[in-house]
Amino acid sequence: MKRTVIATLLIGLIIGCQKVPLSGRSQLRLVPSSQLLPLSFSNYKEVLDTSRVVRSGEQAEMVRRVGARIQRAVESYMNANNFASRLNGFQWEFNLIQSPQVNAWCMPGGKVAFYTGIMPICQNEAGIATVMGHEVSHAIAEHGNERMSEGLLANGLIQGGQLVLGTLSQSQRSQTNALLLQAVGAAAPVGYQVLRALPHSRSQESEADKLGLIFMSIAGYDPKEAVGFWTRMSQASGGKKPAEFLSTHPSDQRRIRDIQSQIPDAMKYFNKKY
Repeated sequence: MKRTVIATLLIGLIIGCQKVPLSGRSQLRLVPSSQLLPLSFSNYKEVLDTSRVVRSGEQAEMVRRVGARIQRAVESYMNANNFASRLNGFQWEFNLIQSPQVNAWCMPGGKVAFYTGIMPICQNEAGIATVMGHEVSHAIAEHGNERMSEGLLANGLIQGGQLVLGTLSQSQRSQTNALLLQAVGAAAPVGYQVLRALPHSRSQESEADKLGLIFMSIAGYDPKEAVGFWTRMSQASGGKKPAEFLSTHPSDQRRIRDIQSQIPDAMKYFNKKY
């Protein structure tokens, strides 16, 4: 019996190991979109219902305006590169939340949240586009599914290589919701291990940076503006970030250096018409 369960689990893991079409990197995705997206939308609604959403004003309007432009850029790029199916089930939404947190995130399915704490660092639409492109790229590359799959597996919520939400207990559902919020950066990560999760997360961040530059370029925002945003973000941190080895993100210096090297390629998409 035990051997059968293990064999089934291994088969599920093999099936769940796929490649990110946009980079070719192998990733683990065990949660089908038919289950993940409804869970994502429900969690997003709960966040909005329990937060102070900024409905009007210049900043809220900028977030929605930039979001709409990035959405069109993503859809154009994905259609032109035969990745349109990855957008199936997306229900785009862009909201600004009143909070001092210097953060933004995108749920699977295109649900984006910006916090007012990051707006002074964004400064303008190009800064917002830098963040928006990066966060949306996480959803396009299904990083949330990847992180959540690893978390579910580690916490014993994947059985036989499959997650069936209807069979979970209330406590397991709460744990699943927490893992999703953690996976997209809407909650602080807990229990990450240096030798596995942290380096893996850094690779996802770098993927999102590269793809985000392309999306903001297609949307008509100069990708060189990304350097200014990340420089301001570095200055705002006051040098208090942990060493890169112990961080889920690349160091500020590495990120800026990598982005500078990627700008020439991104410029090829600047205002490109599909």
